Amino acid sequence: MVNALASHYAHALADAVFAPNSGLAPEEAVKQMGTAEALISGSKELNNALLSPAINKARKTAVISQLSDELGLHRLIRNFLLVIVSHRRTKDLAGIRQEFAAEVDERLGWIPAEIASAQELSPQQKEEVERALGIKTGKFIRAKYTVDPDLLAGIRARVASREYDASLRGKLEGMRQKLTAGL
Repeated sequence: MVNALASHYAHALADAVFAPNSGLAPEEAVKQMGTAEALISGSKELNNALLSPAINKARKTAVISQLSDELGLHRLIRNFLLVIVSHRRTKDLAGIRQEFAAEVDERLGWIPAEIASAQELSPQQKEEVERALGIKTGKFIRAKYTVDPDLLAGIRARVASREYDASLRGKLEGMRQKLTAGL
């Protein structure tokens, strides 16, 4: 769960990225935030240095500026990282990145979906499922696929707060409920 402060920072960044003449495509901003967060979170020494009160603000600013230049980060992302570091919110960076990606998806009309199938789906089957769910929801689907052998056959999809069950197990359960309701 993302905390309210991380959500606040993420929404502020989204506002800046979606502002007219920002010069940064939202998808690219998500990619760059992911790159920066992976680098900072992936290096224990860097993470500790950015969190440490013993290292002065000017040194931290220099480190973020150099990393931004080396990674080719847009000025908005660089400036945002500088704000995060100066406000001592580096520990929240993963949550901020996650919330930012969700906010961008929402503003662009994408909705996350968790799709489980009894076996691995082919690319064509995935496209078909995403198209059908997109028509049903009126949004673009950003799907995460898993294999669940307990389904026996078919798929089960969770989109927002709705669940769609087209699995053999779901059909059998529906039949069982109808039969027991008639007794």
